[in-house]
Amino acid sequence: MENKKQPQNQGLQLNLKPEIASGEYSNLALITHSPSEIVLDFARHMPGMPQPEVCSRIIMAPEHAKRLLGALQENIYKYEQQFGHIELSRGSQRTIAPFGGGHGEA
Repeated sequence: MENKKQPQNQGLQLNLKPEIASGEYSNLALITHSPSEIVLDFARHMPGMPQPEVCSRIIMAPEHAKRLLGALQENIYKYEQQFGHIELSRGSQRTIAPFGGGHGEA
């Protein structure tokens, strides 16, 4: 009987445009949701600025957000195994802004 090999998963190849490749710095994230989506606003709050400036907004289905949560947990674990435990400052706060009282839907 012939032994057929399954093709190996080569991973997802992304097209990364030069204007996106340098990324955006963010030191603040606001997470909101409705019944049909999770909204992540990434912002930066810099000294001398009157208010944080949103630099990127990502909107995803709740299922994709949960997959992202799992991927972040896995990568934080791997990071800490390689570089050591990440300490959170005692004064850090969790910011969650309202999103229409959770009644909106796309």
